[in-house]
Amino acid sequence: MKTEALKDKILSRKTFAIISHPDAGKTTLTEQLLLFGGVIRNAGTVKGKKSGKFATSDWMEIEKQRGISVTSSVMQFQYKNRHINILDTPGHQDFSEDTYRTLTAVDSAVMVIDSTKGIEDQTIKLFQVCRKRGIPIFTFMNKMDRIGKDPLELLAELEEVLGIESYPMNWPIGMGKDFLGVYDRYYNRIEQVRETGENRYLALDENGHAPDGANITSSPLYSTCIEEVQLLSEAGNEFSIEKIQNGTLTPVFFGSGLTNFGVQTFLDTYVELAPSPQPRHSNEGFMEPTTTPFSGFIFKIQANMNPAHRDRIAFLRICSGQFERGMSVNIARTGKPVKLAQSTQFMADDRHTVDEAVAGDIIGLYDPGIYQIGDTLVEGKDLFQYDRLPTFTPDLFMKVTAKNVMKQKQFQKGLSQLVQEGAVQLYRSLMTEEYILGAVGQLQFEVFEHRMRGEYNVDTVMQSMGSKIPRWVEDDSVDESLSSSRSLLVRDRYDKKVFLFENDFALRWFEEKNPSVKLYNPMEV
Repeated sequence: MKTEALKDKILSRKTFAIISHPDAGKTTLTEQLLLFGGVIRNAGTVKGKKSGKFATSDWMEIEKQRGISVTSSVMQFQYKNRHINILDTPGHQDFSEDTYRTLTAVDSAVMVIDSTKGIEDQTIKLFQVCRKRGIPIFTFMNKMDRIGKDPLELLAELEEVLGIESYPMNWPIGMGKDFLGVYDRYYNRIEQVRETGENRYLALDENGHAPDGANITSSPLYSTCIEEVQLLSEAGNEFSIEKIQNGTLTPVFFGSGLTNFGVQTFLDTYVELAPSPQPRHSNEGFMEPTTTPFSGFIFKIQANMNPAHRDRIAFLRICSGQFERGMSVNIARTGKPVKLAQSTQFMADDRHTVDEAVAGDIIGLYDPGIYQIGDTLVEGKDLFQYDRLPTFTPDLFMKVTAKNVMKQKQFQKGLSQLVQEGAVQLYRSLMTEEYILGAVGQLQFEVFEHRMRGEYNVDTVMQSMGSKIPRWVEDDSVDESLSSSRSLLVRDRYDKKVFLFENDFALRWFEEKNPSVKLYNPMEV
């Protein structure tokens, strides 16, 4: 492909993650975006257990049963000459590690906030990750069809709790049953809730007012809206595309994902303002998306997306150049060449073979067991490594065995494949060779148990070990006699020695008694 044509293709890519606290309406909003993208005919619902309908992005069986997202999904569609890549992430804090890795693969994020509750704990954590990485954030204040917090209060929370400047792109006229629509500051119009077709939008005059005689102008809610918009114009932040794209100002949109109000206007504005693929940092400096040969990194591995074939897919964010099916690349970690013969693009679990893709796209590669999360793939001999992905030290630990000893082969396969996805970590005790799982939250164990049963036909016995503090050993020759019930010595799946300490006191006592043993936390390295 010629350089200019490749550049145009790359600039048309818009790749973003949708983040939120659980139940803020993130997956419902995703459904509506897919509806406008023409890839589904009817929006699903996360409360699909009664109706038999499920959210498109919730493809895993346990997601359908519980009505929650437990793994990131990738969805792609065309919209107004843009190629959109959406990554719908789990909202539940127990799956934050999957979400944090996914955020490394995007160029912007859409933060969904429940306007009835305001800024919630998981929103704060996810925002901080975006802020640390300089990811531009677009805010969608959801559920305006319900009575919620005052819009000015919501803006104040954004700025005070999250510490980011905000610019309301539109402003609500009422809320709940009295929600009449929004005053669209960006497009200089009013969008009405109860109107359709040409009557839905009212162009504003040079003074910023709706036409005389419009029904909406007789409402006191309209008068209140005009006063508040004037206040925002006088005392609020100025609109700045530069600040939006460097992540210091968030454009705010008010609407309702459930009633599909304000979603298309949001999407229209997003594709106009959101950044295209940006240069990515590596150990050799920043790699330009349009001039560097093909490269990318694996941010996620998922087993059994097609249960009939028991396959494993590695999700690759293309960072530079052009992918062509069948091309040969090198794994930077090992230096070994690999031919990318089987490649796919996604609509949640639905996928099709992709022959070409460019920087900004997310593709799936068939993984015969050669990839690891964080691997960089590079075309050519000049190898480099993109920045290391975030890793979490587990808080909770469980011993795990197969209930039926005759199913050891299936147990070993399921254990190996699910651990490679990165949601749970695997350890083995030195003395007894028992399998131990570590996770950030309890729900990860439940998903592991459910998937072992459903995908590998293996019932497991899980024995809780409670909360532990893991610390890795720098020198692998540590004396194994130091292992005890309060400082259990184990090996991780890369065969590195790790102490699991009972509590902070046990950790401090061990360090004082054994100053020659150097311990470290990989999150701090």
